[in-house]
Amino acid sequence: MNSIRQVPSRVKTKRTETNLGAEREHFDKQQLSSISKAINSNEAPVKEKHARRIILGTHREKGAFTFWSYALGLPLSSNSILSWKFCHVVHKVLRDGHHNSLQDCMRHHSNIVETGQLWGNLHDRYGQLVALYAKLLCTKMEFHVKHSEIRANLEVTDEVLERVAGTDINNVFQLTVEVFDYLDTELRLAETVIRQLNTSIAISTLTSGQCRLSPLIQVIQDCSHLYHFTVKLLFKLHACLPADTLQGHRDRFHDQFHSLKTFFNKARDMMYFKRLIQIPKLPESPPNFLHAASLAKHARPVVVIPDEDEPEQVDDDDDDPEPLINVSDVTMPSMAVPQQFDIFDQTFGPANGGFDDRDIQIENLKQDLELLRTDLERVKGEAQRYITQLKSQINSLEAELEEQRVQKQRALVENEQLRMELEATRRRNAEHESVQATFGEAETRAQATEQRYNKLKEKHTELVSSHAELLRKSADTVKMLSATQQTQEEVERTKQQLAFEVDRIKQDADMKLEEQKFEMEKLKREFDEKKAEVERVKGTLQSNEKVGEQQTRSMSALQAEKERLMHSVSEKEAALSALRHAAQLQQSSLQQERERSTRELGELQGRLQEKSSREEQLQQKLLEEQFSLLQGTVSEAESIIQDAVAKLDDPLHIRCTSSPDYLVSRAEATLGSIDKVKRGHSDYLTNMGDVGGLLRALTQFSHLAADTIINGSATAHMAPTDHADRLTENCRGCATQSLQFLKDLKSKASLQRADPASIRIVVQKILRLGKELRPKGVDVRQDELGDLVDKEMAATSAAIEEAVRRIDEMMNQARKDTSGVKLEVNERILYSCTDLMKAIHLLVLTSTDLQKEIVEGGRGAATIKEFYARNSRWTEGLISASKAVGWGATQMVESADKVVLHTGKYEELIVCSHEIAASTAQLVASSKVKADRNSTKLTALQQASRRVNEMAANVVASTKTGQENLEDKDTMDFSGMSLIKLKMEEMESQVKVLELENQLGNERLRLGELRKKHYDIAGVPAADLSEGNGLAPSAASEPSSPKPSKPSIMRKPALAQKPNLPPKNMFR
Repeated sequence: MNSIRQVPSRVKTKRTETNLGAEREHFDKQQLSSISKAINSNEAPVKEKHARRIILGTHREKGAFTFWSYALGLPLSSNSILSWKFCHVVHKVLRDGHHNSLQDCMRHHSNIVETGQLWGNLHDRYGQLVALYAKLLCTKMEFHVKHSEIRANLEVTDEVLERVAGTDINNVFQLTVEVFDYLDTELRLAETVIRQLNTSIAISTLTSGQCRLSPLIQVIQDCSHLYHFTVKLLFKLHACLPADTLQGHRDRFHDQFHSLKTFFNKARDMMYFKRLIQIPKLPESPPNFLHAASLAKHARPVVVIPDEDEPEQVDDDDDDPEPLINVSDVTMPSMAVPQQFDIFDQTFGPANGGFDDRDIQIENLKQDLELLRTDLERVKGEAQRYITQLKSQINSLEAELEEQRVQKQRALVENEQLRMELEATRRRNAEHESVQATFGEAETRAQATEQRYNKLKEKHTELVSSHAELLRKSADTVKMLSATQQTQEEVERTKQQLAFEVDRIKQDADMKLEEQKFEMEKLKREFDEKKAEVERVKGTLQSNEKVGEQQTRSMSALQAEKERLMHSVSEKEAALSALRHAAQLQQSSLQQERERSTRELGELQGRLQEKSSREEQLQQKLLEEQFSLLQGTVSEAESIIQDAVAKLDDPLHIRCTSSPDYLVSRAEATLGSIDKVKRGHSDYLTNMGDVGGLLRALTQFSHLAADTIINGSATAHMAPTDHADRLTENCRGCATQSLQFLKDLKSKASLQRADPASIRIVVQKILRLGKELRPKGVDVRQDELGDLVDKEMAATSAAIEEAVRRIDEMMNQARKDTSGVKLEVNERILYSCTDLMKAIHLLVLTSTDLQKEIVEGGRGAATIKEFYARNSRWTEGLISASKAVGWGATQMVESADKVVLHTGKYEELIVCSHEIAASTAQLVASSKVKADRNSTKLTALQQASRRVNEMAANVVASTKTGQENLEDKDTMDFSGMSLIKLKMEEMESQVKVLELENQLGNERLRLGELRKKHYDIAGVPAADLSEGNGLAPSAASEPSSPKPSKPSIMRKPALAQKPNLPPKNMFR
């Protein structure tokens, strides 16, 4: 049951997938057709229906991925008109396409920049326009990516613009500059197009002129919005910044205003734009940014695009033509009459003696059809007029709405002015009230001062009388106690104190009197000023009687308050005497408190000294702990370097090898760590309490120095004797200097003079030796590797094609010159060589495709040349492999030519076949290094490689077969020989065998030396050479280096080993 129920859903799913696949295929086909028709080399404007289909495609797939996948294949660098149309379509996609199209276009920003730079360097009219258009598109994409809230069609409200600008005046300033730059690129393109149009023969009614003018419709739409943005932002800037600061902004806006107005006026006069767009009119003069009310007079320019479709011709090869008007309903009533007449004629015979009036009916129908077409055109015209009128009404309503906004702004300004005047009136009233209060307070203070003066005067009189009385008492005391000296001294001291007190009181009284007089004069002057000010205020407030009455009442209340204050002053004077007595008591208590504070202060100072000594002890302890940490780190670093030095003499380390490249990288890293150690050492000497930087630098230095020593020794195992001795000696010197530097760091006495400069000198020597041991490859700059790869691959393909051509020529020549068995042998050999060349050519093409896939997949945002330069070793392998393939093909043709002409040897052809097989294997390995394992092109390359091996085997087999067929073999007849004769022949044969074996051994040694020299020039280490040649069995058993200096694809195939022949028995 379950399976039966699930069958319909599975069938439905398959049908759905089939339908979706068909729809996607149809969509891709339609997009490709629209792109190819919209972007072509014809000097005609882009048709609207093709651009509309491309834009609808972006909305369907929610992006411009399909558009760019086809657009990248267009030959933009070959035709300037094609590039101009491409920029036009991209502009339309950015404005009217899906909002994700901006991100898709931004991914191909570099392609647009390269196209603009290419055509900008060429002297071509369309090329100059393409350069300006590419710069405009880049500026547009960068602006909208940075300000994502502003859509690419620039249709945003003022609220959104305010939100994007923000409240920070720096952001508003920066946004204004970016809008200026945006508008400059738009105007520069428009001015260049119009200038070319004016200086050329083309006018706006010709296709050549329309091809240039059609993108200006989008430019007009952009400029209208950018002009409005500029006005809004400049008014906002003038509201926050002084006018002098924005003088440059105003000058730049005036230039853009006049340029934009000139552009709009010229475009408005052209016939091409009159039926496609309604261009707004700008005001006669630019807005006055120094007057804030001018913002209310600004009206946003509105661009109107009529809905009338441009007349289009239906293409014959269009997949989905535009739907036409169905006229079947119109013509159906008229077509019914001839059908009835036909039935009547069939029944009763033709009328009028057999006369057929179908021609008349056809003419009538044609006339009716013409009338209907005329009515349809008239209806369309009226509908268009109605649309235009409605749009004009909409514009007028928008203008009225803008005027209402202006009036509202004016009303707000007037309301703000009235509010400010009301606030000023209120402030004046408050100031008047404060003046009245100040006047009352001044009068009160004057009276209080006068009372204090009188009281002080009375007290002075009392003190004078008391002084006289005390003098009298003092005289009496002197007479009565003349014998008592102590009493006299006491009285004298009391007298002096009293005299000093009296003098002080007199001085205080005089000073207070002078102060009171000065204050009285000052208060009188203030009173006069305030009185004059009150008179002025009274003059300004004569119209308000109620305020005057309130002031009168307030004056009477102030007078009553004055009397009350006078009474309170007398009470305060009575309390003053009590306060003086309390002050004397307070003074005595303060004296006691001062003594107690002095004792406590002494105790606190003692505690502070104890705390300071404790902090110094802790600080000293901290420094000792920091130094102990440094000593521990130095000890560990010494153990690491000593371990590295011990490995130099370790017998097990002799089997380890390393590459000069890795040694150079380690030495460079060690030099960097030495700089860090030096900085950390100087920082530690400056601040002994912070040893963290020095500890981190020492840890890194010890590991890198040990790594350099170990890899230097490992590299010396593969280097020549002279270099190996110097490298080992420098590694030991590096260890010695490093241990000496670490030893200096462990002691406080030598800490100041510790310097890693000697270590740097030794490491630099190791670095130079590593660079000298690097393989000596082809001296090619890295920025030329990418071009060199393409050149070598192209040269290889050309060499193979030339080889095929020469083989065909040799085939034709052999057919003319030879016949019989020789012709058959030559044809078989040449056919096999041709098949081999074709297989090699296919292999080279497949390798080129795979390399392109590798570069596109691995370069990321970098260019192709940067990718080849970054992978220079791999690139050199490709170049070497392609050169070997081309050279092998050329040599094979030469050998085949010699074999056919009987001037060469068959063995040369066999060796060439083996060499070509090895070279193609090297090319396959070079391409396979960075390829994806699941790549279909890699699979195709492997299949092509197997095909090359098969064809090479065929060449060898054909050559050997032909050699066997052509060589004359004598039959060996030993029947007539005696035993002694046979023995002599056998000995002569063995002599020849030994001679040939000796020659074979010598040739093998010569071949080994040749290959050794070849590997030496190519930069292959000696260990790889001995292992490949089989010349040193002991070296073959050693482990290979973890990082060989050359990849394995640079190695030649192994030499053929000498056969191990069993010894022949000399005597039977």
